Amino acid sequence: MKEKCNTANKATFDTLIAGGGIAGLVTALELLKQGQSVCIVDRDTPERLGGLARWAFGGMALCNTKQQKKLKIADNSERLLQDWHSFAEFSEQDHWPKQWAQEYAQHNTDKVYQYLLALGLKFLPAVNWVERGLFGEGNSLPRYHILWGTGWELVEVIIANLKSFIKLEQLVIYHQHKVLNVNFIADKAVGVDILNESKNESKNESKNESEQNVFTLNANNVVIACGGINGSTEKVKKHWQKSWGKPPEQLLNGANPISDGLLHDAIAEQGGKLTHLSDMWNYAAGINHPQAEFTGHGLSLIPCKSALWLDHTGKRIGSMPLVTGFDTHYLCEQVAKQEKPWTWQVLNWRIAKKELAISGSQHNPSIRNKSFFGLLKELLFGNQKLLQQLERESDDFIVADDLEELVEKMNQHTEQAYIKTAKIKAELRAFDQNFSNGQSLQNDEQIRRINHARQWSVDKLRTCKPAPILKYGGKLIAIKLHLISRKSLGGLQTNLASQILNQQGQVMKNLYCVGEAAGFGGGGASGKRSLEGTFLSGCILTARNAAAAIINNNHKQDY
Repeated sequence: MKEKCNTANKATFDTLIAGGGIAGLVTALELLKQGQSVCIVDRDTPERLGGLARWAFGGMALCNTKQQKKLKIADNSERLLQDWHSFAEFSEQDHWPKQWAQEYAQHNTDKVYQYLLALGLKFLPAVNWVERGLFGEGNSLPRYHILWGTGWELVEVIIANLKSFIKLEQLVIYHQHKVLNVNFIADKAVGVDILNESKNESKNESKNESEQNVFTLNANNVVIACGGINGSTEKVKKHWQKSWGKPPEQLLNGANPISDGLLHDAIAEQGGKLTHLSDMWNYAAGINHPQAEFTGHGLSLIPCKSALWLDHTGKRIGSMPLVTGFDTHYLCEQVAKQEKPWTWQVLNWRIAKKELAISGSQHNPSIRNKSFFGLLKELLFGNQKLLQQLERESDDFIVADDLEELVEKMNQHTEQAYIKTAKIKAELRAFDQNFSNGQSLQNDEQIRRINHARQWSVDKLRTCKPAPILKYGGKLIAIKLHLISRKSLGGLQTNLASQILNQQGQVMKNLYCVGEAAGFGGGGASGKRSLEGTFLSGCILTARNAAAAIINNNHKQDY
């Protein structure tokens, strides 16, 4: 990627984009195809261009697709919007979030799905059923589509389409540079001040030396695409949902630390409206990253439906058992209310090899590398390599030959021995007792939910038939879990043209916001809960709307 570093020049571009994540890259591509000159200012290194999308699993909530039709899933925009509202808990004041929810429901097929197919991307034929809701709300049917190649392939394809524009110098990218604020003349955005962070790494650098690395870039339009606030653990705790109680003492970071929310604050000080910052998409099953790149770096597990979820003493969390795939918001809320900042999942090797997964492209190489035979092997025989890797590398992944050994090892991972063997054995035996008198006499909510998940053939591939934990499955496993921050559902409020609105609800001229920075549209399009898979697709939708509005406004000015 070509990088301009001549800070003496004050370049002028048609559009400047603050952030090189997928929302920023798609915005750039759409503008470049219309002949605009574009500058992207990105805080990360060249090889990490694409942001968190590069590491994403690539799941998208889509309706009216070929995959759904082949599986005889009768989905449509109206049903998607109905499901969206059932999960969002919108208030009467949520005008723009509701508008963006409707925009997504009506246009995810043409503006996202068909757009990606036209770029040569493909989706797996299977459609998963996620976020079903505790009591039937949420996704009323399967619509979670997975990109063949994961988010990694998405980023690589978009970048490949940008390369010709880079060679022509129609696109300029400033890597390791940070947008500090937006500049205005009268009421119009006219550019930004940026900091060259690659030259600002010395902690002993004087203030004058630091200021020398700040310069101005001018642009006719400015697009904010800097991601959310969840890369800052401090901001996550500051905006923690009050109904969840106090934020946990230990909170893992599953986002990027450069998504620190400082640009949000700068625009808010200039009049932009920030909304719904307490609404977040966090996960309840994080582990410490074995190859941590920063303090508190975490990995988000896709927790096993068939594992028992226990508190720090080994007691099963309830009365409603915690089962993934139904309501992630609920899981986080219940875990957040526990006495200690960690919980446990206890399972056996049989369950883990079929059900356990880690979210993202890095730990799903068969899908990322588009290896059909690798994926088929995992589905048939389980992901043994992942389990062996976790056993080898992760302190949070504990394996033992029997329960007594497992408890001993679990207690070695906490400041005192909270778990008693007799107590955890009683919990496991009470669950296993359901299988002693045949299926007709089973009476456990977790088993009911597992059986419900297995009714859908796609999810059956990744969900074990209910069975006793202690009696079958070989080695026992305990996984020490923490809450992990991921994405912001709130952000800068925007209209359907992705224009940023001020505190009075008026457009801030020539200033746009896309992706997570905009709460994936309107400053909170998902409400309190996402249907899952609305993030990558939300980035693409908001980006395309922004680019279309910028081109349309330019055409109006020409006349």
